[in-house]
Amino acid sequence: MKREEFDVGEYVDLMGLLLDLEIGDEYRDGVVANFERIRAIANLVNSFPLPKEIEVAPVFEP
Repeated sequence: MKREEFDVGEYVDLMGLLLDLEIGDEYRDGVVANFERIRAIANLVNSFPLPKEIEVAPVFEP
Protein backbone atom coordinates (compact mmCIF):
# COMPACT_ATOMS: atom_id res chain seq x y z
CA MET A 1 0.00 0.00 0.00
CA LYS A 2 1.46 3.32 -1.05
CA ARG A 3 1.46 6.09 1.54
CA GLU A 4 0.01 9.32 0.22
CA GLU A 5 2.00 12.50 0.73
CA PHE A 6 0.69 14.71 3.53
CA ASP A 7 -0.09 18.24 2.30
CA VAL A 8 0.48 20.60 5.23
CA GLY A 9 -1.07 23.58 3.42
CA GLU A 10 -4.26 21.64 2.76
CA TYR A 11 -4.29 20.46 6.39
CA VAL A 12 -4.03 24.04 7.67
CA ASP A 13 -6.84 25.15 5.35
CA LEU A 14 -9.11 22.27 6.37
CA MET A 15 -8.45 22.70 10.09
CA GLY A 16 -9.18 26.41 9.78
CA LEU A 17 -12.55 25.54 8.26
CA LEU A 18 -13.25 22.83 10.83
CA LEU A 19 -12.43 25.12 13.76
CA ASP A 20 -14.10 28.14 12.15
CA LEU A 21 -10.78 29.95 12.46
CA GLU A 22 -9.99 32.44 9.77
CA ILE A 23 -6.28 32.53 8.97
CA GLY A 24 -5.40 35.73 7.18
CA ASP A 25 -3.36 35.51 3.99
CA GLU A 26 -0.51 37.38 5.67
CA TYR A 27 -0.27 34.64 8.36
CA ARG A 28 -0.96 31.48 6.37
CA ASP A 29 2.62 30.94 5.15
CA GLY A 30 3.92 31.24 8.71
CA VAL A 31 1.31 28.82 10.03
CA VAL A 32 2.16 26.30 7.31
CA ALA A 33 5.89 26.67 8.05
CA ASN A 34 5.29 26.04 11.77
CA PHE A 35 3.23 22.94 11.02
CA GLU A 36 6.02 21.69 8.74
CA ARG A 37 8.41 22.02 11.72
CA ILE A 38 5.92 20.26 14.01
CA ARG A 39 5.57 17.46 11.46
CA ALA A 40 9.34 16.97 11.25
CA ILE A 41 9.65 16.78 15.05
CA ALA A 42 6.65 14.42 15.32
CA ASN A 43 8.15 12.12 12.66
CA LEU A 44 11.39 11.97 14.65
CA VAL A 45 9.54 11.12 17.88
CA ASN A 46 7.22 8.59 16.22
CA SER A 47 10.09 6.79 14.50
CA PHE A 48 11.91 6.16 17.80
CA PRO A 49 11.74 2.41 18.51
CA LEU A 50 10.36 1.30 21.86
CA PRO A 51 10.99 -2.09 23.43
CA LYS A 52 7.96 -4.41 23.44
CA GLU A 53 8.19 -4.89 27.21
CA ILE A 54 7.38 -1.24 27.97
CA GLU A 55 3.94 -0.84 29.50
CA VAL A 56 1.69 2.19 29.74
CA ALA A 57 2.04 3.90 33.11
CA PRO A 58 -1.21 5.30 34.51
CA VAL A 59 0.68 7.91 36.58
CA PHE A 60 3.91 9.73 35.74
CA GLU A 61 6.43 9.40 38.55
CA PRO A 62 9.79 11.07 37.91
